Amino acid sequence: MLAGLFSFREDRKKQKKKSRKKKRKAISYEDSKKVARHKDRKVRADLASREDVRPEVLYFLAEDDDPEVRREIAANEKTPRQADLILAKDGVDEVRCDLALKIGRLVPNISERESVVLRELTFQVLEILAKDQLPLVRQLLAEEIKHSAQVPKSIVGGLARDIELMVAAPILEYSPLLDDQDLLEIIQSDPVQGALSAISRRPEVSTKISDAIVAAKDLPAAATLLNNDNAQIREETLDRIIDAASETEDEPDSEAHILHEPLIKRPELSQRAIRRVAGFVTSSLLDLLQTRHQLDDDTKKTVQAAVKRRLKEKPQEEDDVAKRAEEMHNRGKITDKGLAKSIKDGDRELIIHALALKAEIDTSITRKILLSRDGKTITALAWKAGLNMRTALDLQRKVAHVPPAKVINARDGVDYSLSEDEMSWFLEFFTG
Repeated sequence: MLAGLFSFREDRKKQKKKSRKKKRKAISYEDSKKVARHKDRKVRADLASREDVRPEVLYFLAEDDDPEVRREIAANEKTPRQADLILAKDGVDEVRCDLALKIGRLVPNISERESVVLRELTFQVLEILAKDQLPLVRQLLAEEIKHSAQVPKSIVGGLARDIELMVAAPILEYSPLLDDQDLLEIIQSDPVQGALSAISRRPEVSTKISDAIVAAKDLPAAATLLNNDNAQIREETLDRIIDAASETEDEPDSEAHILHEPLIKRPELSQRAIRRVAGFVTSSLLDLLQTRHQLDDDTKKTVQAAVKRRLKEKPQEEDDVAKRAEEMHNRGKITDKGLAKSIKDGDRELIIHALALKAEIDTSITRKILLSRDGKTITALAWKAGLNMRTALDLQRKVAHVPPAKVINARDGVDYSLSEDEMSWFLEFFTG
C-alpha cells in the first residue's frame, strides 16, 4: 500500500542518501549493458540508480519487468525524458509517484537555455502526471511546483481545479501563475470544499478576491481571510462579514461563531466596526478586544457597556461548557464511549470543547473543522483525538452533517481508511 505524501517523500530521500553513500567503481559502457540484463533484479536496480550510466542503458531499463528497477529509473535525474514519457504511464503507482517527485523538482529549475526538445518532453511528462488517476501522484506534483513560474499555465490551472483538496490547495495557496481573473473564475465555479480557504491564505489577496470570497458565503474561508494580515479587505466587505457574524447572537450553534475571534484580531478595525463587534462577542473576546485595539472615548463606553451586559447574562454557557469539557478530560472521559452520549444528546458545544482538549487543537479551529463539513478533515480530527473510526463516522454524520457522498467510511468496517500522513496534512491545512 502506498504511503502518504510526507512518508513517501521521506522514504525516497532516505533511499537517495543511502544510494549516495555506496562506494561504487566506475562502470564501462560495455559492462553496464551486460549488467542491465543481469538475472538478479537487485543488481539491475542498483545499476538503474547510478548517475554515471549512459542514457541508452537507462532507457532500456525503463521497460524492465521488475517495478523496483523502474522505480529507480523514475527517480534517477539522469534518465532521458523519452524514458520518463514511458514511465509516466506505468501501471505501478509507486513508479509514477517517484517520477512525479523527480519531475516536480526538475521543472521549477528548467531554464530557457535548455533545449527546446528537452523542455517540450519535460512538459509532456508533467502534463500526463497532472492528469494521473492517483491523487498522490498529482499531490506530489502540486507540492513541488506550487512556487514555480516555469510551469505551463494550463497545467497549473488543471491542478488548481482538481477535485481533491490535497492537490488543489498547494497551487491555490502559492502559485504565482494564478492571477485575480483565474482566482475569480475558480471561486465562482463551485470548487472543492476548502478551496476558498486555500485562496484566502495566499501571500497577497486583493480586495477583488476578498470581495468574492465573502460573497460566496464560505464562512471558514472568510475566517481564514481575516486571519491573513496580507489580505486586503475593503470596509464595505468587512461590514458584510460583521453582518454574518452578528447573526449568531441568539444561535449558539451557528457556524458564524468562527468569525468572532478573527474579527477581534483584525488589525485595521475601525472604531465603528469595533462598536458593532462588541455587541455580540463573548466576554472573553471583549477583553481581547480592549487589549488589541486603541479605543476612542465613545468606543470605550460601548465596549464597557457590552462587558457589563455580558457579565449579567446567566448562565455563561461557553464558560460552563468549557468547564464540563475540562472535567471530562481530567477524569479521562473523553473517549469513544464518553462522546457517544454527547453525540446522542446533540451536545455540540461540549463535543467541540472535548475534541479540542483531546486533540490538543484550539477550540476555534476545532469548531471550524466541524463546520467545514469536510469528511476527511473531520475524520483526521477524530484520529488526532485518539478515537475510533466508528466515532469518526458519527461525528461526520450526526454532528457535522457531512453530505452522504462526502462521508469517509471505514476500511474493513473498523479501520481508518486514510493514511496517517493524509490525516496530518488535512489537519495542518486548518491549523497552519
